[in-house]
Amino acid sequence: MIRIILFLALIAAFAAGAAWIADQPGDVVLSWGGWRAETTLPVFVLGIGIVVVVAMMLWSILRGLWRTPERMRRRRHDRRDARARHAITQGLLAVGHGDASMARRHADEARRHAGQDPLALLLTAQSAQLEGDREGAQRAFRAMAERGDTRLLGLRGLFIEAQRADDPVSAVMIADEALKISPSSTWASHAVLGFRCAKGDWNGALSILDNNLSSGLIDKATYRRQRGVLLTARALELEKFDRDLSRESVMEAVKLAPTLVPAAALAAKFESEAHQVRRAMRIVETAWLAQPHPDLADAYSHVKLGDSARQRLVRVETLAAKVPGHIEGALAVARAAIDASEFARAREALAPFLDKPTQRVAVLMAEIERTEHGDSGRARMWAMRAVRALHDPVWTADGYVSDRWRPVSPVSGKLDAFQWQTPVASLPSDKGAAIESSPFEDAMLAAPPPKRIEAESKAPEGPPHDDVVVPLTPAAQDNAPAAAEPAPVAPAEETAAVEAASAPVEPASTPAAATPPPAKPESAPAQPAPLFRARQDIPKTIPQVIPIVRAPDDPGVDDEALADEFSEQIGTPKAQAGGWRGFLSRWGN
Repeated sequence: MIRIILFLALIAAFAAGAAWIADQPGDVVLSWGGWRAETTLPVFVLGIGIVVVVAMMLWSILRGLWRTPERMRRRRHDRRDARARHAITQGLLAVGHGDASMARRHADEARRHAGQDPLALLLTAQSAQLEGDREGAQRAFRAMAERGDTRLLGLRGLFIEAQRADDPVSAVMIADEALKISPSSTWASHAVLGFRCAKGDWNGALSILDNNLSSGLIDKATYRRQRGVLLTARALELEKFDRDLSRESVMEAVKLAPTLVPAAALAAKFESEAHQVRRAMRIVETAWLAQPHPDLADAYSHVKLGDSARQRLVRVETLAAKVPGHIEGALAVARAAIDASEFARAREALAPFLDKPTQRVAVLMAEIERTEHGDSGRARMWAMRAVRALHDPVWTADGYVSDRWRPVSPVSGKLDAFQWQTPVASLPSDKGAAIESSPFEDAMLAAPPPKRIEAESKAPEGPPHDDVVVPLTPAAQDNAPAAAEPAPVAPAEETAAVEAASAPVEPASTPAAATPPPAKPESAPAQPAPLFRARQDIPKTIPQVIPIVRAPDDPGVDDEALADEFSEQIGTPKAQAGGWRGFLSRWGN
């Protein structure tokens, strides 16, 4: 609208000027040598206008002809740029969806049309990486590192290639150079910091951390936490070499990160040695409320040197009361109670966690059974349950499980990556419930502990022997005593019988198949029920119990003494105990 108004105003001004010139009287006379021209003023002005227009047209034509070669060169260059941009765009898209051949073809086209373009160099490097051509990728990244505008990008690519080639020295040198060029480079700072920590150069790591704070890469809270982690690592390393510097470092670390478990445990140890008991207890309590940990409980129990086991138990109970119901508190109380021989208190502390025990709970229960009653059988059952029990929390970082705390993850190099938690691989699955224990183990654990009794009679003299079940061959079954139908047995007895039949058998002096069994006298007592059922997957053979004589120097397993010890409780005569496996099967039922 404005342009239309301006155009109309310009036409009106031109018309007004033309009308004013037409109204002016007078003539214009031009005289040059023998030539003379005379005309009116309007005609003269019109002639000047025509001459000006013609001159402008001629100048435009001449100028166009003069600039035609340059215009053609520019147009050709623009076409090459357009083709290069299209190739770069399509090549980056091919890299994105993993088409290596298409990415290489577009990279070659982009390099042909715009070989020095930064994006063309980047496409060449990425297509080489996609194809696995490390030499080509390194050449492209070196070309980028030699340019000022792409130097940092080229160093980044060379750093990645050095990591893939498992060359940490070159990777750290490249990252250090990139950090000098750009102190705010996150990847370079992360790499150099991880390398300093891996070498144990804690002073260099602390300087890099200060640089990260000044560059704005981390905030104040993160800086305090990470500085506390580095100071704790230095204190742990210098604990046996320079205790003064170790104490100074860990005390500063506790101020910066009061909930850091290793810092609190080491600081409490130093304060305890300095007889600052209350200060040490406050340090441990602060960290315990944030994250209960066995190291904190151990430091708290030994915060006062020279205390008895019962005094340590009282102190640990006070600490556990601050987080009621937590498993770490219960484990700490149980550990201290076992040391103080307060087994009832230990059982009481572990009772809420016996339905689904963790490995440490099961191990402590096994220790209680073995120490309090000397019951190796129940202790063995708890040890077997510990194998299949839930895992306890451990120091974990990026899927890596460590037996101790570390300041940096060995997988990703991340600072303060280790957390006290249950490993991901050991978490329960949603597909089905885990089998905690067998019915036989449950029966063994639910039964009261056996009483220690003395055997009333000694074992009969003679060479020791075991009762081994050997199935008869079909030829010997015809001469076997008539046993009518096999009597039904309990599942536990059947399992024990199968295990006994599959156990290795010592060779006797005469094969069992070649020696027919003796005839059964009429006055002989009734034979025990057969151990095998008539099933499709079990051979239908009648087992025979025969003694196997050991060598005089072979002590074997004292099954007879164990049978004597528990014969009164289970009400089974010694002659029918059937060895240790038979005793276990009857005890399980």
